[in-house]
Amino acid sequence: MTSNKSLTIAIVAGEHSGDLLGAGLMRAIKSQSSVPVRFVGVGGPLMAEQGLASFFPMDDLAVMGIAEVLAHLPKLLRHRKNLVNYLVEQKPDVMIGIDAPDFNLTVERRLKQKGIATVHYVSPSVWAWRKGRIKGIKKSVDHMLCLLPFEKQFYDQHQLPATFVGHPLADQIPMQWSRKSARDELNIQFESPMLALLPGSRKGEIERMGPLFLAVAARLHQQHANLQFIAPMISDARAEQLGEMHQQLAADLPLTITVGNSRDTMAAADYLLLTSGTVALEAMLIKRPMVVAYRFSAVTYWLIKRLFHAPFFSLPNLLAGKKLVPELAQDEATEEVLTEQLQALMQSSNESLISTFTDLHRQLKVNASDIAADAILSLINSKN
Repeated sequence: MTSNKSLTIAIVAGEHSGDLLGAGLMRAIKSQSSVPVRFVGVGGPLMAEQGLASFFPMDDLAVMGIAEVLAHLPKLLRHRKNLVNYLVEQKPDVMIGIDAPDFNLTVERRLKQKGIATVHYVSPSVWAWRKGRIKGIKKSVDHMLCLLPFEKQFYDQHQLPATFVGHPLADQIPMQWSRKSARDELNIQFESPMLALLPGSRKGEIERMGPLFLAVAARLHQQHANLQFIAPMISDARAEQLGEMHQQLAADLPLTITVGNSRDTMAAADYLLLTSGTVALEAMLIKRPMVVAYRFSAVTYWLIKRLFHAPFFSLPNLLAGKKLVPELAQDEATEEVLTEQLQALMQSSNESLISTFTDLHRQLKVNASDIAADAILSLINSKN
């Protein structure tokens, strides 16, 4: 697709979900390119498998919330400066920032000023809050890759080239995923109903959400003696963190903590209690009834309350354009309310909910990595 003897592509991801997107994109670019491709930048283990040697550990960017970012600001600024200098030296054919907009958009702007083509993969929630950011985004980004259909419409209105690519998770997750096959995969022998707890992938999230989720599970255990509980963690460190909480706060709760198999676990479960974020989209695609809850630090929430203008914060509700699943934030996310919402799910057939999940899955299932790779390679060709 290009006359160059080879391509150098800069790619920067900031957390686990970005690593997933980046790995799929790198695989598709290599498949579509007619010349060898070299990748430079920042990524995680999945991107490393596709050939990226990360300039610094991706986990250094996995900081969420305004107050949390401030604590890590000196290191983040140092990383950003060194990364920009390194990428300018590498002279890539394109720079792709995957999510992490507060970090990546600045990197993209500085590289664009040097004449390097820039792509941002995963639109910032500019349609939801801080709409004035569109001016800065246009200074940073040559092309926006949008996971959600309404995002492209927003960029079309603001004359920024954009492509709706769908969501890679919709391509990866099967349209139907039986509980039995998932339980067999996890070697779960029992047939009784199961609630999966997903309090987050970051240390700070589990500090905030773990005690709440354990308390809700303990209440449900008292009311439903046959209900089983499982919590898939992203790493041994997070599993140990939740395990310590379990022993301290709810030692009598029959909880199984696993590592590295969150999708299988969600598919094996009957109901889900989870934090907001990509996991809510995964849950929707796996088609399990869920309750979504989130608590921010006090400073972060104070700012969000004043700046956030979208009607919902969970992706299933944003995609549906209506309150499809219960979502509770900050002071609304109490033991009592979360327990009541889960009880309601347990008493319902949830057929209409699952049908809507299926419709939304079809809408997002359009081979995202291939469409994104084609848009990127087309941009490179247009610049050559």
